[in-house]
Amino acid sequence: MAARITEYQASHTWLVAEVDGEVAGYAYAGPHNARAAYKPSVNVSVYVDPAYARRGIGRVLYTDLFATLRVQQRHAVFALITLPNAASVALHEALGFRPVGVLKEVGWKFEAWHDVGWWQLLL
Repeated sequence: MAARITEYQASHTWLVAEVDGEVAGYAYAGPHNARAAYKPSVNVSVYVDPAYARRGIGRVLYTDLFATLRVQQRHAVFALITLPNAASVALHEALGFRPVGVLKEVGWKFEAWHDVGWWQLLL
């Protein structure tokens, strides 16, 4: 994670949510593709510590991140969601993301292959 922050922090936004001095979650944007034509597009991710789940932290992080991305004149925002993940799908769709495809068995987690869904939001 430290390498990812170092790599993207000069060109993309990272946000951290704290509750009583503890990291409750984070959200960030990274490049969608290295080619110049894709610069207005970004991949995003949000993580909320399970101890702070269902408190609206993910929504606040993403709302603030998207406001910053609009100022940066970003256009297309993509999120990858390892499936199944009903809570993440619900959050993304509540914020306006729409599913655009599923990549079959490309995520290896918890000793099993998982499909990964692509979601897109146009700012």
